[in-house]
Amino acid sequence: MIDRERLEKLFHEHGDLNYKWINPEDVVVSQWVRFKCMFGCEVYGTKGSCPPNVPSITECREFFKEYEHAVVFHFQQQFDNPDERHNWSKKLNLKLIDVEREVFLAGYQKAFLLFMDECAICQECTAVREECEHKKLSRPCPESLGVDVFTTVRKLGLPIEVLTEKTQVMNRYSFLLIE
Repeated sequence: MIDRERLEKLFHEHGDLNYKWINPEDVVVSQWVRFKCMFGCEVYGTKGSCPPNVPSITECREFFKEYEHAVVFHFQQQFDNPDERHNWSKKLNLKLIDVEREVFLAGYQKAFLLFMDECAICQECTAVREECEHKKLSRPCPESLGVDVFTTVRKLGLPIEVLTEKTQVMNRYSFLLIE
């Protein structure tokens, strides 16, 4: 049994985090998402925490079944200069790693974070998981594990749209699995 009140207090200690609880069974994992990574994502094969350096979609589905609780963190941001997104994303993902660690230290040994964006901890990624310089910090993003973020967050009533311009307001999502 998890202590949601204690965890929510911990979340609030890290700033005004906007989040919703979700049953991991409601996280939609689809093969098409992996195909979008493979055929359409410019970072495919260039990150140690992105395909092809991640488990199969079948293994990802099994992974989510091992959890009874999850939190979806929602972040909304807009940049006039789209290049600012990467630095913002990196800082936010590192902050979320701190949240994951505190949840772990609170007794939830299976706590596992999915970054809201591809890992950008290093300026230049080795692109090979085994050679990663920050194995303790690096995490996959939901899409790299086949998570259909659009369908999943819409079921929660959260906003998300396909952006046609890089300067539009972004709705980004990170997942924290807890057991």
